Amino acid sequence: MSLHSPAIVGIGELPPRRSSPGVTTLGMITRAARDAAQDAEIAPSDIDGLVVGVQVGETPQHVAVTVAEFLGLQPSFAEVVDLGGASGAGMIWRADAAIRAGMCTTVLCVLGNSRDPEQQPRATNRNPIREFDVPVGASGANTSYALIAQRYLHEYGRTAADLALVPVVERANAQLNPAAVFHDEPLTVEDVLGSPVVSDPLHLLEIVMPCAGGAAVIVTDGGRSSPGPHRPIRLRGAGELVTHRAVSAAPTLTSSPLRAAMTRAIRQAGVQSSDLQLLSLYDCYSILVLITLEDLGVCAPGQAADWIRDHDVSHTGSTALNTHGGQLACGQADLAGGMGHVIEAVRQLRGDAGPRQMSDVELALVTGNGATMGEEVALVLEAGP
Repeated sequence: MSLHSPAIVGIGELPPRRSSPGVTTLGMITRAARDAAQDAEIAPSDIDGLVVGVQVGETPQHVAVTVAEFLGLQPSFAEVVDLGGASGAGMIWRADAAIRAGMCTTVLCVLGNSRDPEQQPRATNRNPIREFDVPVGASGANTSYALIAQRYLHEYGRTAADLALVPVVERANAQLNPAAVFHDEPLTVEDVLGSPVVSDPLHLLEIVMPCAGGAAVIVTDGGRSSPGPHRPIRLRGAGELVTHRAVSAAPTLTSSPLRAAMTRAIRQAGVQSSDLQLLSLYDCYSILVLITLEDLGVCAPGQAADWIRDHDVSHTGSTALNTHGGQLACGQADLAGGMGHVIEAVRQLRGDAGPRQMSDVELALVTGNGATMGEEVALVLEAGP
């Protein structure tokens, strides 16, 4: 084994106790993490990877980003392990694999469990988003993304019509996707602006519609004895960054961690952003697409709507955007909606997209978004020989 192979360099452990009255899981995680960092003689700023267990009493979802936000970390690799009693051991090899893959250099693996028999399950809920955001009305995705959209319109002098353009072009692409919820239902900017305002300035038709569905992808070793029935699609580059869960903790409202994640993925792939022929961009709200295009660098900040107007973003264009219609036009089957962006990229790179098939497509960018532009992943996929 190489002397430079990943190694365990610090440990932290809180002595087991039968109860922990008045103590939160996040608090215990913080103490254990602090002790491990001190044992390793590293600063918190040196930690760029985070692996946590699925059980954190203060939050039922967005576990990794909640812990990262609480600890003041911005990891370029974040993982939740749900293996019961095997979670601790499972964390170690995942951390090793992430470091070997070049996703990060120093990973914090941490678990914790508070126990206060006298308290109701939510009585010690000190999750910052519930303690500081929810009481003043910043509850749920609609309100949070509306805040982002308001800031964007104000900062760049744009209008609601610029936001409305996103679902319009995606709905146009969906007309060639029989599986899309809104297939055979074209859309205009006037239609979007005429739909109900859900949270100013966001209208109903620029907010993703939840639906049922599922998605799956198989990844296998390149050394298979049988090549399989399809052209292989390979991962050329990947990037990730986790910065915040609550919108109030966002470093900025007019950019996202995708800027860094996409830069890393593109650099790792050894290509330029101009080489990407398909942009399969996460699109739960219209504003996210505009910000992602600007973070990618295809245009200047505040100019994404103009870029869309000036380009053919359908399957016939040199740079296509969400050829399946994206989640805004195809539908968001909860977490499977995000996997749909991966699957559409695979279909295009295989040449299996039917009437919406692009010509000579070799490289695709796929993005994923969690929390409120706080958990971001970017992939560069390539059609293999």
